[in-house]
Amino acid sequence: MTNFIKIAGVFVSLVLLSACTTGGNVGVDPNAGIDTTQTAGPVGAIPGSQQDLEENAGHRVFFAYNQYTLTPQAQSTLARQAAWLQEYPEARILLSGNCDERGTREYNLALGARRAEAARSYLASLGVDRARITTVSYGKERPIDPRSTEEAWSLNRNSTTTIKSVGS
Repeated sequence: MTNFIKIAGVFVSLVLLSACTTGGNVGVDPNAGIDTTQTAGPVGAIPGSQQDLEENAGHRVFFAYNQYTLTPQAQSTLARQAAWLQEYPEARILLSGNCDERGTREYNLALGARRAEAARSYLASLGVDRARITTVSYGKERPIDPRSTEEAWSLNRNSTTTIKSVGS
């Protein structure tokens, strides 16, 4: 918590300092003479990258408490992932099954494995070669949100898709 307060303090200080940077140049356009029509580089994700997958297909599907059945929303996300994977046939992915903090470590590892396998089976049913998909269960060991609230638990009950490699 103290690290958060320190970081917040530094952030607030930087914001306050940036408000004071005009100093004696009040009324002077700091961008005068600068061509702002060109961008510094490409905008958006690199095709075939993890960021591309996340932005264009989604990389996470969520589950109900103590469940590993795919919701219609999860099926929709996985269908977009399957289409993305068809576009990048050399991509290999890791599906990690995750759980909230409730339940024993052993139970959550087994439930996480069933969640990852449910996602893998659905992708395979849509034409993605199972050999391109590896699964792992992290159970409750890698929460997205460490809080002990229903909102946090619902985020932590997921299967996450991560690109392992794009080449052969």
